[in-house]
Amino acid sequence: MQVFTIRDIENLTGIKAHTIRIWEQRYQLMAGARTSGTHRTYTNEELKHLLKISTLYHHGYKISKIARLGPAEIDKLILETLVIKDPYLIYMNQLVEASIDFDEARFENIVQTCILHYSFEKTMFSVIFPFMNKIGLLWSTGHVVPAMEHFSSALIMKKLLVALNGLDRVEGNGTVVLLFTPEDERHEIPVLMMQYILKKKGVATVMMGQHTSLDELSTYCSVRPVTHLYCHIITYLLGVDPEEYVAELSRRFYDKQIVLSGSIVQSLQRKFVNVMVLKDETEMIGFAETLNSY
Repeated sequence: MQVFTIRDIENLTGIKAHTIRIWEQRYQLMAGARTSGTHRTYTNEELKHLLKISTLYHHGYKISKIARLGPAEIDKLILETLVIKDPYLIYMNQLVEASIDFDEARFENIVQTCILHYSFEKTMFSVIFPFMNKIGLLWSTGHVVPAMEHFSSALIMKKLLVALNGLDRVEGNGTVVLLFTPEDERHEIPVLMMQYILKKKGVATVMMGQHTSLDELSTYCSVRPVTHLYCHIITYLLGVDPEEYVAELSRRFYDKQIVLSGSIVQSLQRKFVNVMVLKDETEMIGFAETLNSY
């Protein structure tokens, strides 16, 4: 059984540890078990219950009302609330629970149900990406985090690869986009999603994969024609300032259009003639449509 600290709970629910402690004292919510010291730990079931409480709290319900509800009543209220206000959050929360339990069958069923209700693209952008951000960026404490991220990432990668392989081969119109993740950036899912969008729009692509060095990019570009380089950066590259990395990328590939996305590149201060930054999925799709019209 996994255990979570009060800091894990804070990161996952978005509610301050101090507030959680007050709730525990005032409303007799689960208080977790004390370790040999003074620290509290929480089980899988306790975490999932607190996630549900936080969902209602963030949607405007007072904790005094939530605390009076039983588990079945909380589930019913969440469903009624989110169907109207944020239906995608229902699926995201279900994925979080399945990931906590390492329940592969349930995880895959949730994703497939969402795809059937909406579409593959909508599921990826409105459910999977927010879910991955939650476990990749907020779940920043405790040794269980990498295991959960690897578990869920592998299942999502499988869905993406199946979707990619289901698309027709693209001959292209002279435009070729080389996709990669930089050295020490292990998040490949956004790049695969961009490849899916480009391929579906009829744009030729080459996938170099994760942990690709600039020298490896240069080698490929010296042999095969490439018009665009695309990468998505979520994490801070070890020992490399993002501004310096983009500057070197721009300098070495001055004859290519460089396209970037991801949280790290949104705050770049310098401007580069051959660098374009995409802010969200709308701009990602728009970029692919622009290339298709060449």
